Amino acid sequence: MDHETIIIGAGVAGLGIGWQLAERGMDVAIVERDTVGSGASTAAAGMLAPVSEVEFEEDDRLELELASLEMYADFVAELEEASGVDVDYQTTGTIIVAIDRDEAEALDRIHRYHDELGLEAHGMTPDEAREREPGLSPNIRGGLFCPGDHQVDPGRLVDAMAQAFERAGGTLVEEAEVERVETEYDSVEGVELAGGERMTASKVVVAAGAWTPDIEGLPDGVLPHVRPVRGEMLECDRGDPSVVDHVVRVPQQTRPNVYLAPKSDGRIVVGATSEERGFDTTPTAGGIYELLRGAWRAVPGIYDEHLLRTWTGFRPVTLDNRPVLGPVDSIDGLWIATGHGRNGILMTPVTARAVSEAILTGSMPDVIAKFAPNEDSL
Repeated sequence: MDHETIIIGAGVAGLGIGWQLAERGMDVAIVERDTVGSGASTAAAGMLAPVSEVEFEEDDRLELELASLEMYADFVAELEEASGVDVDYQTTGTIIVAIDRDEAEALDRIHRYHDELGLEAHGMTPDEAREREPGLSPNIRGGLFCPGDHQVDPGRLVDAMAQAFERAGGTLVEEAEVERVETEYDSVEGVELAGGERMTASKVVVAAGAWTPDIEGLPDGVLPHVRPVRGEMLECDRGDPSVVDHVVRVPQQTRPNVYLAPKSDGRIVVGATSEERGFDTTPTAGGIYELLRGAWRAVPGIYDEHLLRTWTGFRPVTLDNRPVLGPVDSIDGLWIATGHGRNGILMTPVTARAVSEAILTGSMPDVIAKFAPNEDSL
């Protein structure tokens, strides 16, 4: 099969880039080892939360996340029109709460950092927090409201992008693992699948997430070092009336930071642990207990709601915790779009638009220039 571009991986990064390229008339195939979105993308909660999830000394990454969040409303409107799928884009904001003294101190540190960076976050007394979100525990010591943090439903987002991609003329190949990237004279020739089938293309985009290191055929040091950081998650009924209406976060100090993300279809997604356990897919009793305990501490009403399911996901994390976006100088036609870590859903618009623009024009947009493959990321 001959195409102009082959994308390895049908998560939100690969689907977004593929859709944007196909919309502009490029012949694109996306090849997925499993099914669409089966990696980190549909395992996520779908929070678009650069403010409430801000990390100290990650200014470049924060700048990229804020740029992507600014694109989100237009991106969603374009995507929903192209696909006919509602992605459950919610703009109610995020509430961060503190329940004990250590968490209150952590909340103060976070708020001071917000102020240093000029990020919008409003401090709240316990009464003010419960007025905004009545389901919060009577024991909370205070809160922060981050009105600019939004959310989507990752499953719907993946479905929408897959449909938009195919409607634009793209070719989606599922359950076909790319074994190697084929090159000749330091230029991309295409890919070889695990069954021996070859697909040719002059451009190959590696968007394989935590499975990037499994791809063969390239010299050492060409692909970024990406490892799977496992996250355990669960979901339960939202209740009627709903036990929570905003995304709620608890910055627990000795246990996993817990968040509750209510969805419009009556679910609450609760996450997430962070563990270096390889590709172990089985949730642990301890991990699920800590998530339920953290959720109950913040929103006691969750105690009586039905537990629907538990699962694990694998965040693709690089050595420096930064995504890798752009062309590989040493291999003509090879592009990388991976390493988004815990915020792949948030960075979907900027990844899709900026990487596709770079492929089409040959010029790197400023917004992703700092994230091009280099010695620190490879």
